Amino acid sequence: MTQETTSPRTLRLGYNLFIVALTIFSLMIMLVMLLPLDDSAVQLLQVYDNLICVFFLIDFLLNLKAASKKSDYFLKNGGWLDLIGSLPSLGLFSKYLVLLRLARINRLFGISRLLRGKDRDDYLEDLLANRSQYVALITILLAIVVLATASVLVLQFESKSPEASIKTGWDAIWYSVVTITTVGYGDYYPVTFGGRITAIFIMISGVGIIGALASLLSSVLLNRIPSRVEEEVIDSPTALPLEPPLGPPLEQDLASIKMELAEIKNESADLRKELAVLRMLLEKMSVK
Repeated sequence: MTQETTSPRTLRLGYNLFIVALTIFSLMIMLVMLLPLDDSAVQLLQVYDNLICVFFLIDFLLNLKAASKKSDYFLKNGGWLDLIGSLPSLGLFSKYLVLLRLARINRLFGISRLLRGKDRDDYLEDLLANRSQYVALITILLAIVVLATASVLVLQFESKSPEASIKTGWDAIWYSVVTITTVGYGDYYPVTFGGRITAIFIMISGVGIIGALASLLSSVLLNRIPSRVEEEVIDSPTALPLEPPLGPPLEQDLASIKMELAEIKNESADLRKELAVLRMLLEKMSVK
């Protein structure tokens, strides 16, 4: 990330936090790839690492485009580190080339400098003003984390069983995507205990992610429909005023209504008196 003196591009707080979380998760993937895992699991982790590289490469290009002096951003402020950390790892030595992901730490330091002057009120204000953006970024981040974690775990568990139908990385990705979207074709399914526990985790997470996407879509639609209706009403030449005009005619109507209410009150009082007299006459007649 760039300093404020070289990049005029103002990033939202939610986007910065998204990049921070994605950077931390990518470093965790790098550490897991160095563990003694099956080759299929390592290749699957490489797929997700390259997918994250796409996000970081786009972020690098946006920062480079927005920088007032591109040479200062690239050389002085660590832009070349951002570029190295954004390059996908391919080839035979891809398992060890992931060490280049350590260059992504430069992003963490850059974003920490940008967020250093923020206090709690700034966070709350930005969160309330951009709720839908936060929901979208969190949903994307959770989907990536759940898919990567679940597919690797399922593949690691199922690869040890001869009866398993999930044997390759692409089988694990297909199964995780189908399960998280609550489709459930049933062509691939776990047979081991660990794989089934992971499947429960995917299903529960998928319900939450799909629910978040549905609520985000409904909030966007509900916010746009009233605004369009208001614009059409305002722009319409035959539109009626939303509020009745105040003036002398309205005051005269109120005065006449008050007079009628006073007359009704007087008439009701007279009726009470007449009813009282009739009641007394009826009582005397009943006594005789």
